Amino acid sequence: MQTHILGYPRIGSKRELKKACEQYWSGKIVLEELLTTGRNICSQNWNIQKEAGIDLIPCNDFSYYDQVLDMSLIVGAIPARYHEVALKNNSSELDLYFAMARGYQKEGLDITAMEMTKWFDTNYHYIVPEFYKNQQFKLNSNKIFNEFSGAKQAGINAKPVIIGLVSYLLLGKEKEEGFDKLDLAENLLPVYIEILNRLQEQGAEWIQFDEPFLALDLSEKAKEKYQWVYEKIRKQFPKLKFILATYFDGLKDNRSLALSLPVDVLHIDLVRDPEQLDDVLQAVPENLSLSLGLVDGRNIWKNDFEKSLAFIGKAIEKLGADRIFIASSSSLLHSPCDLDFETALNPEIKNWLAFAKQKVKEIVTLKELAAGTQDETILIAFEDNKKAVASRKTSSLIHNDAVKQRTDAVTEEDSRRNSSFKIRKEEQQNVLQLPLFPTTTIGSFPQTAEVRSWRAKFKKGELTAEQYDALLKEETQRTIRWQEEIGIDVLVHGEFERNDMVEYFGEQLKGFVFTKNGWVQSYGSRCVKPPVIFGDVSRPDPMTVYWSQYAQSQTEKWVKGMLTGPVTILQWSFVRDDQPRSETCKQIALAIRDEVVDLEKAGIRIIQIDEPAIREGLPLRKSEWQSYLKWAVEAFRISSSGVEDATQIHTHMCYSEFNDIIKNIADMDADVITIECSRSQMELLNAFADFKYPNEIGPGVYDIHSPRVPSKEEMIELLIKAQKVIPAEQLWVNPDCGLKTRHWDETEKALIAMVEAARESAFALAETN
Repeated sequence: MQTHILGYPRIGSKRELKKACEQYWSGKIVLEELLTTGRNICSQNWNIQKEAGIDLIPCNDFSYYDQVLDMSLIVGAIPARYHEVALKNNSSELDLYFAMARGYQKEGLDITAMEMTKWFDTNYHYIVPEFYKNQQFKLNSNKIFNEFSGAKQAGINAKPVIIGLVSYLLLGKEKEEGFDKLDLAENLLPVYIEILNRLQEQGAEWIQFDEPFLALDLSEKAKEKYQWVYEKIRKQFPKLKFILATYFDGLKDNRSLALSLPVDVLHIDLVRDPEQLDDVLQAVPENLSLSLGLVDGRNIWKNDFEKSLAFIGKAIEKLGADRIFIASSSSLLHSPCDLDFETALNPEIKNWLAFAKQKVKEIVTLKELAAGTQDETILIAFEDNKKAVASRKTSSLIHNDAVKQRTDAVTEEDSRRNSSFKIRKEEQQNVLQLPLFPTTTIGSFPQTAEVRSWRAKFKKGELTAEQYDALLKEETQRTIRWQEEIGIDVLVHGEFERNDMVEYFGEQLKGFVFTKNGWVQSYGSRCVKPPVIFGDVSRPDPMTVYWSQYAQSQTEKWVKGMLTGPVTILQWSFVRDDQPRSETCKQIALAIRDEVVDLEKAGIRIIQIDEPAIREGLPLRKSEWQSYLKWAVEAFRISSSGVEDATQIHTHMCYSEFNDIIKNIADMDADVITIECSRSQMELLNAFADFKYPNEIGPGVYDIHSPRVPSKEEMIELLIKAQKVIPAEQLWVNPDCGLKTRHWDETEKALIAMVEAARESAFALAETN
């Protein structure tokens, strides 16, 4: 038996990469300092695995921003608009790379970033490759070779990780009509061949091809491309050993295809689909080994060794131990780095958890146990594991009978507003008196270093509660005044008291626990610290009423109450795995409902319940969608339906393709939905137009994930595009997302331009009519 993982977190155990990237972007460090940080993280990751006893250690799983963008750079899939960046004096490969990810606005150039979207059903975002008819590719970066060489210098003959050719094409988007991106396989394959040639010359023995699309619904053409690509690669490289990695779901109807591909090892995800093992074992050919993804790469619960050993035993009985690999279910990219840093966690709960470093040890321990080791340390670890698993099943921390009874008592009436949208819209307009193209933001405003320092000082006891409160009120008041001055119609309080849109709520809900260093990468340098939902969820006290009331008291304009929705709280947390996700989501929905009702009682007439993760939560197979959408939509409606008709409910979604779930989005029955649209140049609105979406909609008119400031004219042009598909009286004007991660100077310029764009668009429409 051999052990391996599919990838390791690349942010560094103390977010070293985030800090170094942001310092480089702001000009505080030079390129070599950033590269040194990257090399150090790689070295640390390799050493952790080497010391634990992992047999096949991955390389090229590190990235300065995103692994899909890395592949685009390596194969030369660089959109033409970035060529000028590459020609700039002193411009490095990494500068070009960051321009593709973040946009570029300096030295006379103004270039938009590439589109970003969710990585399957995770909260990780990747940069979407752009494809053109007859596009040519060429080897353009040495990153993969440099990392392999670095591992070799550290005494490790690493396993390079490469996004498989077919999955890479399927991750991208055709940017012109008249061709299928899969037709580019013949142009792209020679570059893959060249990469493999170079790696073989460097001494690589194993290559891991990530092909997650084998766990999704595939067209016949995609299946044919898989066969064609891997036959060509195998013919060219008879001696290289290939691991074909699938994850995030089972192979299902793609099982025969995956088993027929000429590779040496097939990896399957037995966390997401444990039932697939029996079917795979029945059909696995004699020349193929099997990698068992048993240690969860996406959650933080300890592995149940007894359960995993049963799977391993079954596989050994069928194939023999020498054809079995033990692995993480997916890359550990989605796990925090090291549980050892969590010194303040409740010891009982901590004993149920495992982060990336601990998961690596679990994989090695499973191998030893499956091999029948008599090593005392390993046997003690086995006994400790059994005790931890049993403790979690019986702990009094987990169960709350009152919560269970309330959830069981929910009726269909609880998920329905009093009246139809048409009636509600009239009542809301009578109360709110909003203009055509009303302007608003998505919620948060920049959290400066000063604001973050107040929070840190408060937590350390260096500021009293009264001092901290006064500082936050001053910042909130200043933000309210500024929004009034520039003429925004519906204001927000800025959320300066909040650390994260999920963590803030989880800290005030029962059934949640928080880590100090449980960071995972969301995109680029953006890291989040997901809460851990370990038990039944309830809301002991109001969570946002105090700050919403304060903000509303400072202005005659309307201030939105800002909440995170139940599906997003669920999706962006590490969720308990001892009951259905739908049950946990309903518990959260009831807690949010209580908050919505309290906000309305406090005089807040516009309440936004953010649900950016609705689409992200979809199962990867379409046959399973309706079951998920039924309970996800119901959870949103439970949270939003306790208010009067005149109270306007907003929701926000970002980075989603809505075409195939637009009816379900409409079923959520939010009065206003705001969505990310600027990077796609309003393409996402087509779904709402084709469906004739009945409620109001705010398509984002500028991209907040890039530091560039769009012009007023650019936003007017986007609003013109929007009016071609959505009636003007349904349109709101807003940024793509919250502004927490931006700086004040760019935020102020962009929002002033946004308000002017809305006013000029309204004036132009009035003139036309």
